[in-house]
Amino acid sequence: MTSRRRVVVVGAGITGLTAAFTLATNRPDTDVVVVEASERVGGKILTTPFAGRPVDCGADAFLARVPEALELCRELGLQTILTSPAQKSAYVWVNGGLHHLPSGLVLGVPTDLDALAASGIVSDDGLARASQDLTRTEWIDSANGVDPDGADDQSVGDLIRTRLGDEVHEKLVSPLLSGVNAGDADYLSLAAGAAQIAVAARTSPSLITALRAQSTAAQINPETPVFHGIPVGTQTLTDLMLARLTQADVPVHLSCPVASITRGEKTWTLSTPLGPITAEEIILATPAHPTARLLETIAPEPARDLASLEYASAAMVTLAISKKSLGVPLDASGFLVAQTDPLPTLTACSWASAKWAHLDDPEVAILRVSAGKHGDTHALDLDDAALVAALSIDLETTMGINAPPLASRVTRWIDALPQYRPGHPARVASWRSGVAAEAPGIHIAGAAYDGLGLPACIRQGRQAAAAIA
Repeated sequence: MTSRRRVVVVGAGITGLTAAFTLATNRPDTDVVVVEASERVGGKILTTPFAGRPVDCGADAFLARVPEALELCRELGLQTILTSPAQKSAYVWVNGGLHHLPSGLVLGVPTDLDALAASGIVSDDGLARASQDLTRTEWIDSANGVDPDGADDQSVGDLIRTRLGDEVHEKLVSPLLSGVNAGDADYLSLAAGAAQIAVAARTSPSLITALRAQSTAAQINPETPVFHGIPVGTQTLTDLMLARLTQADVPVHLSCPVASITRGEKTWTLSTPLGPITAEEIILATPAHPTARLLETIAPEPARDLASLEYASAAMVTLAISKKSLGVPLDASGFLVAQTDPLPTLTACSWASAKWAHLDDPEVAILRVSAGKHGDTHALDLDDAALVAALSIDLETTMGINAPPLASRVTRWIDALPQYRPGHPARVASWRSGVAAEAPGIHIAGAAYDGLGLPACIRQGRQAAAAIA
């Protein structure tokens, strides 16, 4: 007779819920328990009513061309309601105005230089500098770690500035990739933050040539959606997993922080407000700093380095705007802000009611405005009213909005976005091997490690479940 094993999942964000759901579905020999320090499941996934519709406070889409999130949606029965953005283009605030991003961008890297020239985003000198990449036949950045044999990691900024010049980086690549984690692409790990570019950089001295070859080899139908969204809100994913766990009699304890983990002869004991919980294996699906605190006495070496991972805080401000007050047509999904043209407070703006057909309204536009980035707490230091007022000034500058919002909602994500520095994948490998050696039976997963997006976190939850002995 096979003895049952208990696995405790610490953290009920998308990663922890996926791990628990996967175990509950596929491992009948396992008793699963979930503990969550906050009062709700979902972590950074949150949907609340706004302007009469469910509007996400965090992530509102996931990549459609990678499988993990789409497969989870199918497993939960959501595939029939998925939608894709109604607008496929976006703007960048640069050179004092809004400019359409050119076609042919790959994570901000231009592969169609004619389209780049027509966009007016870069100067003639910037275009000429980018064009030099096409005739490059020798590796010029092996000292920075990119070479044909598979390079040590470097920053996105180091690579793009070297291959295509400063303007392409500051006006195209940085607005996109810096915005993903509220950081600075000049310090973002190429391997962790832009893996597709990293692969291309290792295959050819010309980055543009390599990215063109990638696109040709992928044979992606241009009509295939890049992103999917859930019209009733991304929180539906985590709510449904909670419901499935409840149906499977998996306890999910909220407001239940873990104070410590101690080692037994064959089990681990977690100290919680409910009393001690023992388990053969533990999945820590928590941010780096609480994970490091729980590991400091049982895996001190990886815990020390894990505690040094930096995080950024950001605010997502949702605004309802009278369409009569708009100074520009909402004919795109929104706009980014170039590194060369920073605004006092606003870092990006999604035109949510243009991006998603289910949020469209004949009289009211819904905007999701981002503020705050690593090393800059100006926006987060403002109270809600002052933050909305500051963003309204930036929206008047960029979009000509000449009236105050009809409604506003401020969501603050404190220490929510890990900063992947060059060498991040090697650090992650070291953390995982260190925990496996010093604390066998404990597994770490989540946004601190292998990616921020929903597919990356779902994949890590699946992998953590698969690693259970």
